[in-house]
Amino acid sequence: MALISWVDESPRNRPTLLAAFTGWNDAGDAASGALAWLASQWDTTEVASLDPEPFYDFAETRPRLRLEDDGSRSLIWPSNDLMAATVDGSKTPDGSETEVALLVGAEPQLKWRTFAQQVVAMAKRLESPLVITLGALLADIPHTRPTPIYGSSDDPKMASQLGLSPSSYEGPTGIVGVLHNACAAAGLQTASLWAAVPGYASEIPSPKASLALVRRLGTLLDISPDTSELEEMAESYERHVSELAEQADETSEYITQLEEAYDRQEAENGEIEQMRSTDPGEFVDQIEQFLRNQRS
Repeated sequence: MALISWVDESPRNRPTLLAAFTGWNDAGDAASGALAWLASQWDTTEVASLDPEPFYDFAETRPRLRLEDDGSRSLIWPSNDLMAATVDGSKTPDGSETEVALLVGAEPQLKWRTFAQQVVAMAKRLESPLVITLGALLADIPHTRPTPIYGSSDDPKMASQLGLSPSSYEGPTGIVGVLHNACAAAGLQTASLWAAVPGYASEIPSPKASLALVRRLGTLLDISPDTSELEEMAESYERHVSELAEQADETSEYITQLEEAYDRQEAENGEIEQMRSTDPGEFVDQIEQFLRNQRS
């Protein structure tokens, strides 16, 4: 049984495939939020969808009922939808069009290898020259400072070309890590961008982290989307988290410690800037070790 349903088989000009998944890889909904925002800014066309049946435990990731305007009900299943867009020349520095494909979905509970193989099949069918995944993780950082973004690529040539670091991370991984492994096995070039989200604000969607991902992605793809709307959302997020923190003395004091640690470290040796091109585990380990040293 075919697991991919192709909706629009029009020829594409080798688009870069961008992918993000809600769940373990998506602290503060930052990664999925970044791609969803870009999709809302571009004129996208649905290209394909992935059958959710083999990949989800529907007791964990439940379908939703939606009431339509005519009073009928629709059942909405977890989706992994592939969309394509042509970013017009007015949004690129050199005036040329850029082809992209966006895959936004939910991390599956089942058959990860099969799931990753389906995404690889999508990339191959589109003849994508590069697969870029977005992710976000919780870290000891203050919401009042720039969001650290780091990237990596397993391909040394690609890492050098994009100004990223070769990945040396060891440890637990999510569907993003499995997908990168499958892409490498299939000979596809990949890169990964991650945003750090404040651990004390883990339950609050972070447009600030989404904005940082969008900006870094724009640098990699040589595009310049108008982020003014996302910037306003990021400012509102920062104010909202600050207001919540002010209601809890311990949280407010903790944030002050994080700010001081962030500022001191960046001023002394710039390590925070350097960390923006390292691995997730290494990034968190270095931040946490630095903070432990400051508290001892």
